Amino acid sequence: MARAGIRSAVLGIAFTVSAAVPGYAAEPDGPAELVTRSEAVRISVQDQVGAVSMKDVAEQVALAEYYSIPDRKLLWVGENGLNAKGKAVVEEISKADDYGLRASDYKLPDLSGFDASAPDAVAKLADAELKISAAAIEYARDARGGRIKPQSLSKNLDPNLYLPDPAEVIGFIAIRTDPAAYLRSFQPTHPQFEALRKALIAERSGTAAKPVADKPEDVEIPSGPTLKLGVEHGQVALLRKRLDAPAKDGANEYVFDAGLRDAVVAFQRTQGGKPDGMVGSGTRRMLNGGSSTPEVSGQKKIDLLLVNMERYRWLPQNLGSFYVNVNIPEFKVRVFEDAEPIHETRVIVGKTHTQTPVFNDEMEEIVFRPNWYVPNSIKTNEIAPYLRRGGGFFSSGWDTSVLRRQGLRIRGANGRDIDPDRIDWSRNDIRRYELYQPPGPSNVLGLVKFLFPNTHDVYLHDTTQKNLFANAERAYSHGCVRVQNPDKLATVLLGHDQDWTHARVSAAMYNGADSNGIRVKNRIPVYLSYFTAVVGDDGQLKQYKDLYGHDRRMVAALNGRPIPAGLPDNAVVSAGQSERRGVRRSRRGDNPFAAIFDF
Repeated sequence: MARAGIRSAVLGIAFTVSAAVPGYAAEPDGPAELVTRSEAVRISVQDQVGAVSMKDVAEQVALAEYYSIPDRKLLWVGENGLNAKGKAVVEEISKADDYGLRASDYKLPDLSGFDASAPDAVAKLADAELKISAAAIEYARDARGGRIKPQSLSKNLDPNLYLPDPAEVIGFIAIRTDPAAYLRSFQPTHPQFEALRKALIAERSGTAAKPVADKPEDVEIPSGPTLKLGVEHGQVALLRKRLDAPAKDGANEYVFDAGLRDAVVAFQRTQGGKPDGMVGSGTRRMLNGGSSTPEVSGQKKIDLLLVNMERYRWLPQNLGSFYVNVNIPEFKVRVFEDAEPIHETRVIVGKTHTQTPVFNDEMEEIVFRPNWYVPNSIKTNEIAPYLRRGGGFFSSGWDTSVLRRQGLRIRGANGRDIDPDRIDWSRNDIRRYELYQPPGPSNVLGLVKFLFPNTHDVYLHDTTQKNLFANAERAYSHGCVRVQNPDKLATVLLGHDQDWTHARVSAAMYNGADSNGIRVKNRIPVYLSYFTAVVGDDGQLKQYKDLYGHDRRMVAALNGRPIPAGLPDNAVVSAGQSERRGVRRSRRGDNPFAAIFDF
């Protein structure tokens, strides 16, 4: 008889003997049962395990291997249905929605009304055993960020995922006295995750707190026309009162003058708005206690909370006792020590078509007075198009003035500098050469860079364009992160690592040797993150603009929908576009090459 047939016969005997005649014995000293029901269920589990469908092959293999051992005990079921551990795990997984997952994603068994004497009792118990084990493995993976593949959404979503080994999950949960707590331990433990989780529960239940307005007295700026320099309107007087910017003696308080414009600009900058000095609908909302980013509610707020909770699954449970975090949509960098922020400053991040990627690595070196080595993408897409034949129609020379104007040098394979005019650029690929900008006042990296080697060739550095830090939205770079007051950041990092003082950092920046690299003795974790929702110390939810469209990508992916069209992407600017951009700028009297060197 075939193996499956034998097992079916055994299961039938086991069910008949154990259920119908519990006290049966073939002889006075014989066994009470030929095959116990638990044994029958275990055999049935082994028969069914190959048919279990899971999202990942490794998970399916882990489940099959666990139950392939002959004397393996059942974990979740007893003769009369779910045991205590089984009930605890089912209850825990059923609460997945409260943690930003979906309980409906897990095929949990329903043994309500289970009849131990029914003909299909053994099959039902085996099915329940397998479903709970499979759900536990999948829940652990999802809790650690395995629901979506970030890089399938954008090449700029490149976090290091810390997915659990499915074989370890099933092996460890089998020996835990509290398997529900073990499953819960896979959820992020970061305080912000818990704060977002509570906000999610409150929003779903309709008990979310309303945003608290932050404005003095009861000054309200009603809807109306745009208030700007030169406008005379009754609301201008209200605006003066709101900003405590009275008109000068003898001046008309209803006229929007230069002094009031300066007060509006200052207010917009403190609130993270666009500092244009005009009062439209957005600035009115901020003046009346709202945010520069419109508050969302209902399903949009739920989606906002869910995608930000998901991003915490991309981080390790232990971020380290000392680490650096850049929150891209907030345009801020912070240094944390023992989970508390000890330094914070503004940053400039990548433009929408040259995005700052989301990933993490470790800082290994801080370089003072650095060289800037031009990446291949900038060589080919933004420098090569400006290399033009010069000296007339019949000339074989090249116009390499763009290199000289920007202080760029070319180094060959032998490590020596080469005269760019001696190179036939029609025959030689610019990527063959090392283009670099030596230290100096025009160096795009400024006076210091913070290195954490990575495949994206992205790091933190100083900048010569310090005026851009005054803007509320600061997406201007080619992907690297420019830091405001980098001397202070260097002091915090090297002070922690090697007891450097601010005086020593300043000396290295302004008077030290060129390209002076200081190795970090104890590597410092660096996290480039993308959080568009953060719960403040006051319990209020702060929202930031979805600069790169990652929120919309993730909402679609988590709901099994295609990624929306038209989202910001890292599309490379073509030579023609780059040239046209330079022409447009030159018509305004600007340097047509300035946009290239905004790394």
